[in-house]
Amino acid sequence: MTPSEAAIDATAPQSRPAGDDVIWMRPDHSPVGRPARLTREALTSAAVRVGDAHGLTAVTMRAVAAELGTGGGALYRHVTGRDELLDLMVDHVAAEYRLDPPSGDWLTDLIDIAVQGLAIHRRHHWLGDVTATPVVGPHGLALTEHVLTVLDQHPSPDGRKLVAYATLNALTTAYARSRHGDQDPARARGQAAYVARLVSEGHLPHLAALRPEAAGEPDDVFRDMVRRVLRGLLED
Repeated sequence: MTPSEAAIDATAPQSRPAGDDVIWMRPDHSPVGRPARLTREALTSAAVRVGDAHGLTAVTMRAVAAELGTGGGALYRHVTGRDELLDLMVDHVAAEYRLDPPSGDWLTDLIDIAVQGLAIHRRHHWLGDVTATPVVGPHGLALTEHVLTVLDQHPSPDGRKLVAYATLNALTTAYARSRHGDQDPARARGQAAYVARLVSEGHLPHLAALRPEAAGEPDDVFRDMVRRVLRGLLED
């Protein structure tokens, strides 16, 4: 947070009525003062645009205010700070899932959710850098409800279903981050050369003996990975 943002934050209202400490339980803007010209949706969309263009570290209250053409203080009529802004962003992109009626094939339906999640991560690279606890906004909860609906007739205990869902999300995020391809090519070549040298010197015999089969297309690898993991969690 910059000094200017800190100064604005210091003047922002910090107390709220009991029970209103989740942003979706509060009005769209503070009831104090003049009617707000911005909406929460406009604020969130602007933050997503900044994140998509410049990455998560660029998403500051000042940068989002600049994207909206307003002063930073106007944002605090909607959010208490950057953490809530990130919550709004994550829930906003969760609305991009297509939640079709269950087909009756739970595994196919969950793989479809994972593939959709991978596409969402590719559109919004910053999503994999958000390390907060799961967001419980309306779109995120709709996705959770959809997954539980898909698994409604599955005999696994509820706890295992939740673990499977959490694992699906973790796999999607990890795979998306690994495929962003933002590693410096020169650094990657240096690492490969280092490994090759150790192999040639006989220090890594098991690694040298590997003969992996053709991996296939990356998205096919992802689908197969999700399929195997979900079966392992829910079919034993």
